[in-house]
Amino acid sequence: MAKVTRDDVARLAGTSTAVVSYVINNGPRPVAPATRERVLAAIKELGYRPDRVAQAMASRRTDLIGLIVPDARQPFFGEMAHAVEQAASERGKMVLVGNSDYVGEREVHYLRAFLGMRVSGLILVSHALNDLAAAEIEAWDARVVLLHERPEAIDDVAVVTDDIGGAQLATSHLLEHGYEYVACLGGVAETPTVGDPVSDHVEGWRRAMHEAGRSTEGRLFEALYNRYDAYKVGLELLAGPDRPPAIFCSTDDQAVGLLRAARELRIDVPGELAVAGFDDIKEAALTDPPLTTIASDRSAMARAAVDLVLDDGLRVAGARRERLKLFPSQLVVRRSCGCE
Repeated sequence: MAKVTRDDVARLAGTSTAVVSYVINNGPRPVAPATRERVLAAIKELGYRPDRVAQAMASRRTDLIGLIVPDARQPFFGEMAHAVEQAASERGKMVLVGNSDYVGEREVHYLRAFLGMRVSGLILVSHALNDLAAAEIEAWDARVVLLHERPEAIDDVAVVTDDIGGAQLATSHLLEHGYEYVACLGGVAETPTVGDPVSDHVEGWRRAMHEAGRSTEGRLFEALYNRYDAYKVGLELLAGPDRPPAIFCSTDDQAVGLLRAARELRIDVPGELAVAGFDDIKEAALTDPPLTTIASDRSAMARAAVDLVLDDGLRVAGARRERLKLFPSQLVVRRSCGCE
């Protein structure tokens, strides 16, 4: 069977091949509704499939968006990647996902690989974008949107949550329950201090404690972002003689590990220990007890990131610094903080 071509579609629809191209690519010129329907009907009848490789070679762009995350196994990043994929699908794009594993060299590897594939743009969730990665982006003159984090090494458009404000909300809510103080489970000592959400969560905790006249000295504890390391830290912290009355965890994944440690030590939550987290992963509503946390609209953030990375005016001179989209944080109250 001979391969169906764009010329075949144009003949059946009674249009030019250019019009067929406009319909398939949703532009760059508008097509009258009746004409569009004829073209779509001809495509369906003939079983025409566009040659995406040829299109990419001609336009030097593909229908792909590159997404680099630290670790898609972590619920927050997995849910964010899914939201980006859904938003991209609405725009007729597909998403390639790479996991940097918090390693700068792997981040550069995926940057080079995706840019070499001529992706339409990159959405980057970077733990600590290094100078080499930033130089790679500049060399390719790539469309880049920073999502969730704002590393110092690159000055590009960013879509982020109000991390400091959200952490203040969670900590203040715990203090309003009358606890003497609130400890914080933050990141590790090497955590970046600028543009990193966990560092901002710690800063928000500090501000809330200071506003309430409470000292933070000796009340910040280190743990990696995942539940497994937080569980180990939690076992030691909660079994010690100076167990905090309340703990704000910088991520929900940490809070899940901490709750597991409390359960093993037979510490009642929230009767003997109050806990709050940050991110509102889906699992937060299913922990025992359900976790009080901070939420942001991940779907809206993903949609904004996709829209921005596909925006032809993204790299207009002088526009990059101003294009920061800050999404508000919202307190989600459940039983782990002491609320009934």
